[in-house]
Amino acid sequence: MQTSIRWRWPLMALLAAALFAGCEGLDTQQRKWIFMARAVPASQEQQARDDGMTDVWIEHHSSASGSAVKLHALWMPNDNPRAPALLYLHGARRDIEASAFRIRQMHDLGFSVLAVDYRGFGRSTDELPSEPLVYEDARAAWGWLAKAHPDRPRYIFGHSLGGAIGVQLASEVDDAQGLIVEGTFTSIPEVFQTMKWGWLPITALITQRFDSLSKIERVKAPVLVVHGSRDGLIRPSLGRALYERAKARKKFVLVEGGTHWSTNALGQVQYREAMKELFGLAL
Repeated sequence: MQTSIRWRWPLMALLAAALFAGCEGLDTQQRKWIFMARAVPASQEQQARDDGMTDVWIEHHSSASGSAVKLHALWMPNDNPRAPALLYLHGARRDIEASAFRIRQMHDLGFSVLAVDYRGFGRSTDELPSEPLVYEDARAAWGWLAKAHPDRPRYIFGHSLGGAIGVQLASEVDDAQGLIVEGTFTSIPEVFQTMKWGWLPITALITQRFDSLSKIERVKAPVLVVHGSRDGLIRPSLGRALYERAKARKKFVLVEGGTHWSTNALGQVQYREAMKELFGLAL
């Protein structure tokens, strides 16, 4: 399966790469493999949007890299002016344009959605992302949302790798009304250990660890963990383990038949029920 290969071969290659590269080179390769980021050239013209979304630009100074950063985001407002606002954090490879279908699905659930591209993705600053850098970018997007819509309840949503970014963000801020993660995991090393070659002793070499398991306990907002029963990329057991570690009010939803890509669409009814029960949202 293409999605399985996407994670399996890069992580297997870490052991071989370590023999030929120093720590800095190994870290760079991991960042390329794990994020699979692709920037859109600045010269590429953008057509006027007709999909209900508006281009947003978020600028901030990165303390981690020392550079000025410009992030591209999409804002999709709900017809209800009092609708809750949602920060959408995408996973590896797919930027916000490629994630538009899931952005619309969260919008259809009743949210006004801000979806952001981290550095190296889409039209954002073309810089190789890393774990600390994407954490900074998510925090900048959250700051924009809080400033633009201070009177709305605000939620964090992360899919796959974006779920780990969402856990980090939710553990830092105190103004999130809820955290929703879908198809996400406990840590990158534990994802590798679920794979065919997971017995290889290379987890200590993984620099981009995204250790959500150690952070979820610090999240005070209610936590909704959603997973597809047929997710062949991130096993449901990893989502369940993350849910079990959370200390805040929480709910786990298993969408029968859901894959890593179809869970959101198949689980819309379950999403509505869970959000009403956990967050008090009748969307």
